[in-house]
Amino acid sequence: MEAGIDEAGRGPVIGPMVIAIVAVDDQGKLRALGVRDSKKLSPGRRRYLFGEVIRLASCAKHVLVPPGEIDRYVVANQLNELEMEKMIELIQSCNADVVYVDSPDPKPERFGNRLEAATGRRVIAMNEADALIPVVSAASIVAKVIRDGEIDKLKKQYGDFGSGYPSDPRTTSFLASWVKEHGTLPPIVRRTWKTVDRLLGGMDKYLT
Repeated sequence: MEAGIDEAGRGPVIGPMVIAIVAVDDQGKLRALGVRDSKKLSPGRRRYLFGEVIRLASCAKHVLVPPGEIDRYVVANQLNELEMEKMIELIQSCNADVVYVDSPDPKPERFGNRLEAATGRRVIAMNEADALIPVVSAASIVAKVIRDGEIDKLKKQYGDFGSGYPSDPRTTSFLASWVKEHGTLPPIVRRTWKTVDRLLGGMDKYLT
């Protein structure tokens, strides 16, 4: 049994990060489906493959990491540590002999060794594993589709804020307009992101 782990939403200033694990008994089945890094798939294709991956997987689980929890780790410069902790939970929740991980650490062997020590499983951590290992591609699809669903829910509650990424003008416009109207940031925002500092310079009182 082989499993893969990947995340979606590490970089956005709005919304949760989602980390997912998928385990299968034959990666060839995933390869035959045409799984790829979720970023290289259209939304419609991702949703289709999501259903197929869930059907084939012996285990498919995810965790949602809200903005407030992300901020607490970023303040301590421990975002990779946060991912480590969540990945340990996921690995322990699925039966797999080998776990492939898309490593957030530029030294993936170091990251993988720590996961092995914590879980007792064989872990192979790689950079860009979502583009190389089918079961990690499958996990990236699950994470991305789940996050997209969460973002859709937030938009129904807060209005259209675009992609939620700092480079999106709709996102920065939403943040500026929200603060102007409400005098504070909504709880869906990661307050430790540099985007917030740049956009709201001189408005530190709203970040406490």
